[in-house]
Amino acid sequence: METNEIIVGLDVGTTKIAIMVGKKGKHNKIDILGYGKAESIGVNRGTVANIENTVQSIKAAVAEAENKSKVEIGEVIVGIAGQHIKSLQHRGHIIRHNIDDEISQEDVDRLVNDMFKLVMQPGEEIIDVIPQDYNIDGEQGIKQPIGMSGNCLEANFHIITGQTTSIKNIYKCVTKSNLEIVDLMLEPLASADAVLSDVEKEAGVALVDIGGGTTDIAIFQDGIIRHTAVIPLGGNIVTEDIKEGCTIIKSQAELLKIKFGSALASENSAVEIVSIPGLRGRPPKEISLKNLASIIQARMEEIIDNVIYEIKSSGFEKKLIAGIVLTGGGANMKHILQLTEFMTGMDVRIGFPSEHLSNTMSDELANPMFATGIGLVIRGLNIIEKQNQNNKQETSGEPEKEEKPKKEKKSWSFWEKFKDLLSDEGIK
Repeated sequence: METNEIIVGLDVGTTKIAIMVGKKGKHNKIDILGYGKAESIGVNRGTVANIENTVQSIKAAVAEAENKSKVEIGEVIVGIAGQHIKSLQHRGHIIRHNIDDEISQEDVDRLVNDMFKLVMQPGEEIIDVIPQDYNIDGEQGIKQPIGMSGNCLEANFHIITGQTTSIKNIYKCVTKSNLEIVDLMLEPLASADAVLSDVEKEAGVALVDIGGGTTDIAIFQDGIIRHTAVIPLGGNIVTEDIKEGCTIIKSQAELLKIKFGSALASENSAVEIVSIPGLRGRPPKEISLKNLASIIQARMEEIIDNVIYEIKSSGFEKKLIAGIVLTGGGANMKHILQLTEFMTGMDVRIGFPSEHLSNTMSDELANPMFATGIGLVIRGLNIIEKQNQNNKQETSGEPEKEEKPKKEKKSWSFWEKFKDLLSDEGIK
């Protein structure tokens, strides 16, 4: 991946498996060389429920992506979500013995790696450790400590955890698809990279990624990730409600939701009727679009209520100047923007990943449902860029710090640790 800087993002979702193959193009835009999409038939609410079915879906998506991109896919950055994901805040510190030297990347790495040693509850693993801000000898609010002097280096961390078994199942599915996981990333953070600007993150914004099985939330303020959460409700439960409420089969309910669905019943007339073909010679079923919208609105209001609860729980409700950005497949629902604005009282916009894509990309990729996949590519490219910068600094720096080529391990520290665990248990 480091030689040609081609990154492959794998979004293992509840309704779809999406693969994005991309590289950095002109003007810091992303060129998507190819992409693949397959129906996800083995994932439930972001968690693998059937390994063999998930493997088949991944292989189908990979085959399509390889055919379009003409790139052989071997390594992937995988997005993870699911209701088992949790987050917590923690504070850590290290004491530096030689205060005459400037704080280096090695000091920051040591501080971050210490967080991976935290004792979690049985069955839980740390997925990611994200520094928020630093404190040097009592001086608070430092965002970039490298190059400064100090004895005690402290930091506030946002730590993301998940169930070990769920992580192992994703690992099994990917390895059985003849792929290697390079890194594992929380999906809402990847989506945020695809649809949010630095100005929005600075001002304060809540990203709400409405997927098929879950709704993922990431709250940023002052350019720092402040809160993450996963709500176990998404587009699939809306489809189930339509299926039950209209007494039709699931495939018809999904088509009805996509083509005629609306999140506001008041925007539909009672005289608007859609006819659904009957089964095996039975007469067609007529459904009022107003009734359909009423079913959808009830469930979307429940999802938005949960979003409001998470925003209030974060403590940043009054600090989100940029309001809410909706993305994911659920953001395509008609009138979802108006309903969210009405219920939250905040500014709301739909997040499209198109602003990071080069002008040559197809319009299909600008769909919010591809935000996570494109975001995984962006985060992968950012990691490689940071690694290259660190390597240049090491090469041009003092020769005595030779033992330091641990930069790659810092970025992939979770997977280095997790692969050892899997190897010990004989899982390949």
